[in-house]
Formats: sequence, C-alpha cells, structure tokens
Amino acid sequence: MYKHSLIVNVQEAMKNNWDLPSVSDYKSTPVYYSEVAKQIAKLHILYQECGIKKGDKIALCGRNSSTWAISFFSIISYGAVAVPLLHEFKPDSVHHLVNHSEAKMLFVGDVVWEALDANQMPDLHAIIIMQDFSLASCKDKHYKKAHENLENSFLKKYPNGFTKDDVKYQEDKPGDLALINYTSGTTSLSKGVMLSYKAVNSNYIFARENMTSLKQGMNMISMLPMAHMYGLQFEIIFPFMVGVHIHFLTRVPSPKIIAEAFSSVKPDLIIAVPLIIEKIYRAKLKPILDKTLMKILLKTPIIDTLIQNKILNELNEAFGGRFNSVIIGGASLNQEVEAFFKKIGFRYTIGYGMTECAPLVGYEDWSKFEMYSCGKVVSGMELKIKSNDPYNEVGEILVRGDNVMMGYYKNPEATMQVIKEGWLHTGDLGLIDREGNIFIKGRTKNLILGASGQNIYPEEIEDRLNSTEYIIESIVMQQDGKLVALVYLDQDKLDNEKIDLAHSKHKMLEIREAINKDLPAYSQISYIYIQEEEFEKTPKRSIKRYLYTSINPIKK
Repeated sequence: MYKHSLIVNVQEAMKNNWDLPSVSDYKSTPVYYSEVAKQIAKLHILYQECGIKKGDKIALCGRNSSTWAISFFSIISYGAVAVPLLHEFKPDSVHHLVNHSEAKMLFVGDVVWEALDANQMPDLHAIIIMQDFSLASCKDKHYKKAHENLENSFLKKYPNGFTKDDVKYQEDKPGDLALINYTSGTTSLSKGVMLSYKAVNSNYIFARENMTSLKQGMNMISMLPMAHMYGLQFEIIFPFMVGVHIHFLTRVPSPKIIAEAFSSVKPDLIIAVPLIIEKIYRAKLKPILDKTLMKILLKTPIIDTLIQNKILNELNEAFGGRFNSVIIGGASLNQEVEAFFKKIGFRYTIGYGMTECAPLVGYEDWSKFEMYSCGKVVSGMELKIKSNDPYNEVGEILVRGDNVMMGYYKNPEATMQVIKEGWLHTGDLGLIDREGNIFIKGRTKNLILGASGQNIYPEEIEDRLNSTEYIIESIVMQQDGKLVALVYLDQDKLDNEKIDLAHSKHKMLEIREAINKDLPAYSQISYIYIQEEEFEKTPKRSIKRYLYTSINPIKK
C-alpha cells in the first residue's frame, strides 16, 4: 500500500517488485528492481563518502535511458535535491543552470557531455557519465578517491550480499524540497520550479487511485522528456512505483520509431503529447477519410458503423492493441482529431497541468471524459475561474492545493507575480461547466485585444487553421492592428501534389477566405504568411511563441 512519503514509496517499490523487470533501454536487456536497488545502494555510499548532505543539489542531463531513471531515484531516495535538465538545452544554458542550481554533482549523458565544458561549471565537485557511472571529470580528490573505492566500500558494507532487507531509506518530510525543475516555457525563459516531496507524492497518489488499469508486471514506453514533469511523473515515477517495466526509447521519438515500439512492446498505458497523436492521425487516417467515396460511405447508415469499427480496430493496433487508454497532455488536441476519436470510440483522455503543479491540475478517466475539456480538478487541489461568471465568461484559471510548487528558485519576484493570496495564477484562460469540466481557451500572454475591445483567443483560430488540408501548425498574432497568421505547411503533401511556392500562396488565400467565413469580423485573418522551416519547439513539442513576435513581410 502506498504511503504519504515519497521516499518510503520508492523503498517499497524496490521491495515489492524485487524479482520483476524494472527499466530497460529499447531492445536491450531489462534491469530488474533488485539490480536497480543495488546500484542505488552504491550511489548512496558514494554520496555519503563524498559528504553530500540531505538538501544538496545533484543535476541530471541526458537522453531518456534506464540509467537516467536509476540516477534520479538514487538522488530522491537519498534525500538530496534532484535537478533534471532537458538535454535539448544548449550547452551555455546547461552550464548556467548547473551553476544557478548550485549543484555539487552532475550526472550527464555521453552525447551531452561532448558539448560541455567542466571549466564553465566551477562549483561542481564531480561529473559522472550516467551510461556506466564512470567519472568524467573531478576537481575534488576526496570525490575521486570515493569513486575509485566504491566497489570495495560496497562489499565492506554488505559482506553477506545485498538483499531486499537492506533497502532502507530515511523518510522525507513532505514540506522539504525534492527537486528543482527548470521550465521550457513557450512564452519565457527558464525558471527553476521548486517542488516538494508532498507535491510529487500527491501526483503519484492521485495516479495510483485514478489510473487503476496500470498494474504490477505491465509495460510502458517512455518517450516524453524525462526532465519535464509530465514525462517524469507519469512515465517514470508512477509506473516505477507500481512495478511496471518501463522501456526507454533513448532516441528522438519519430513516428516510425514510435510505431515500431508500440508494435513490439504493446504498452498497457500510453502517455503522449498532442503532436504525436496528430501525426498518426494525419499520416494513417486523414488521407483515407478525405477520399470522396469514404466521405459518402461514412454518411451511409449501417455502413458507417462498420467502417468506423474497422478504423477503430486499426487505430488500436497502431498503438499496440493492448492499452487501456491514451492520456494526452502538454497542449490542446486539434478539435477535428478529437471529434473523430470521440465519434469512433477511441479510448483517449486529455489532462491539464503545468510544471508548477508537479504537474497535474485536471484529469478524468476516458470513459467519463467530456469532449474538448481537459478533465476535472484533481483531488487535493482547488480551482476557480477569475471572472464574474465562470460558466460563461472566460477568465484566468487559479489553483491551490497539495500539488502547487514552493516557488521559483532564487526568484522571489517571479514567485510573487504568480502566487497571490495562496492562489497560483496559471496564466491559462478558461471556463468550467456545471459538472466541473475544465475548458481551456488560451493563455493570458497570448490574448489579443480587438480594435473595439473584443477578446480574441489566437489558439482557437490556430486550431481551425491546423485542421485545413495543407497546414501542419500555425501562430496567430496581431501586426499593425490586424490579425495575421504564420503557418508551416505539410511538405510531403506539397511535394506529392507538386505544389510550388507560388501555388502554395494561392492555397493560403483560399484557406483564409474559407476560415474567415466562419469567424466574426473582429477576429478575421488579414494575411497568412508561410514559415519556411518548422517552428522551434519545447521538448514537450509546444511552439516557442516568444521567438515569433513579428513576421517578415517578404514571406507574405
């Protein structure tokens, strides 16, 4: 039975699942829970002999891997503060964040390490390559000696062998700092979110009580960034505690690699971001659904049901065929895709969260999920809409409760800007219905004020643009008092139909006219510009909007 202590739950996970496979890199030999516990015991000896104290910071930066997970759990269970850094960060950013966090030690992936410079991180006592736990760099002789003597120290401490009875960790205090997670936001630069043991464990307990289909001995694939709270909490911490075998892709999750992994691993629960789901929809389903004959058949009674069932079966197989549900988070799902999934009975649900809530705010089981919502507020949390009529008037979403962060590390000014009178101001705009379902409308920072004071939510217009035949993704913004869109086109479709730049511009005129017919006058698009390269994104695949605040008219 799970406890109200994160460290005790890690301890019990080791003992309860001792003889089961725990983690493995894709297509590699699994590491059993007993082996994970043994490696953690060795690292704990290293920390102790190096003088690492409870509350000291240890950073991690590398691609998803089984050794990343082992490193993370060794830090958390020791009582040190884990500082996960996205391996996609530029070297200068990694140097800065390691220094900013005051980390004493760094676990780093071999590929990431090639671009780093130890001299740029002068306060680090040691840098360890996470693939084999070898010492990459060490400025402290005491650390070096402790690392060299680690095997002897382990044998001395456990002369009769290491057993599950030796797994004993010191219980945490719920209010203590567990980890600092540097955000990869779409509208600003990184801030260090301080998350307590209570916040992390509260998310785990909610998952354990509400995602009950996941059980000991099952399989999951880890394809989201482990240094991002969504992936860390629900592809690592939650399944690890349950006794699930986690398969790490260890590489960029391209549609081909994901499809292959789904087919071979057959995961029992799938955690995904909208972009992955939308790519599968566009690649496998949309070309079929757009055919004239298919459109006619889908409007024909009886036949339409047969076709929908066939499509559903093929879609289920594309995800491995064994999953209970697909949980989507990180951004909103395209409404065309969602409407189709709902129509055919695909088992999906959409959650709502943010790093500052470790990350969960809203969730509902797929069987009760309301279309276009992002679930209901989770237990241990309160939510309110800052408006006169939260059911009809859009307002900022405010939350408070167990999941909320302690604040931003070394940034009290930023903390005071978002936590006011006990409520975390999320920056998201939304509504709730009478049943408590949450509906996101956009971000406060993205809100556009029309010429006559009307509120324009660019995300809603972008969703319509992204549902058109040629547009993959888009950003809507205001320029010289007019609404304009910057779009990235489906390059494969353009190539297949031999559409050049001149013709693609003509297609954009047609799309603009068609969309404007359904939009009120104050939110109609004046121009559509073509983005020649894919938008730069955060690791959770959201567009970094702050990089696209203006448009070069040459692209018109």
